[in-house]
Amino acid sequence: MSERSALRSRLEALTREVVKFGAVGGAGVVVNFAVFNLVRQLTEIPVVRASIVATVVATGTNYVGYRYFAYRDRDKQGRTKELTLFLLFSVIGLIIENGVLYTATYGFGWDGRLQSNVFKFVGIGIATLFRFWSYRTWVFRALPAREAVETAESFLTDRPEGVPGPARARSGSRK
Repeated sequence: MSERSALRSRLEALTREVVKFGAVGGAGVVVNFAVFNLVRQLTEIPVVRASIVATVVATGTNYVGYRYFAYRDRDKQGRTKELTLFLLFSVIGLIIENGVLYTATYGFGWDGRLQSNVFKFVGIGIATLFRFWSYRTWVFRALPAREAVETAESFLTDRPEGVPGPARARSGSRK
């Protein structure tokens, strides 16, 4: 494979990943805003606490979407570690997202419904960049490229006669 076609292939894979991540994230944004505005409408919970509730609900729905749609082809071993890292990075994203809203609300006094939604959206945007990087780098790790695995396997199995190797039975071995 030429360097140019390898680059094109990597860019196409990244584009597919971004689109899938965006689809799940877009659904999460809808859930986040729906819960946020419902909590604000139906309760007396302060704006940032309502936002935290909404972010937690959206995070739960996003995990399902990421694991079973966007990153379904990724390494599935170590689910406890995966979930722990997902929650850790989600909490950092929650802090980023709601830190923007907190600053706008309590730092600048911008606490109207429209202003809260605008700054929640800005916070979600900034946190999404962090989440994309952290989830793809640490949580939903890529499996080794299929070509690399096949090359490694062929190296192990295609040894000249008389050269011992882990995949070739040695003479006098058990039958």
